[in-house]
Amino acid sequence: MDSQLNINLSEIKQLLLARQKELIEISATAKESQDPVELDQTKVGRLSRMDAMQMQSMAQETERRRSLEILRIKGALQRLENGDYGYCVKCDEPINEKRLQLEPAIPTCIDCARSSENG
Repeated sequence: MDSQLNINLSEIKQLLLARQKELIEISATAKESQDPVELDQTKVGRLSRMDAMQMQSMAQETERRRSLEILRIKGALQRLENGDYGYCVKCDEPINEKRLQLEPAIPTCIDCARSSENG
C-alpha cells in the first residue's frame, strides 16, 4: 500500500498484467479479420465485398484501440515500477482512487483529462 494512496499496488499490477495478456491474445486471434479483402468478383459479389471492406476497417480500428490500451497498460506498469503510479502524469497530483479502480491504466487526473478534451 502506498502511504498517500489507499490502493493495493500488487493487486493493481496483477489486474494490469491480466488485461495486457488478454489484449495480446485477442490481437493474435483477430489478425485474419484485418487481412486484405479479396477483390475477385467471381468469388465475392460487390455488396459482399463492400461489407467485407467495412468489417476489415472496423477490425483495424478495434486493433488500433487495443494497441493504445496496451501502451497505456505498459505506461502504468512502468509508473508502478518507478513509484509514480496513482499520480497524474501532467500535474503530479494524486488520481482519485475510484478513477484508478475503474481504469487502472489511466495516466491523468480528471481535471487534466477534462482540460485535454477542451483544449
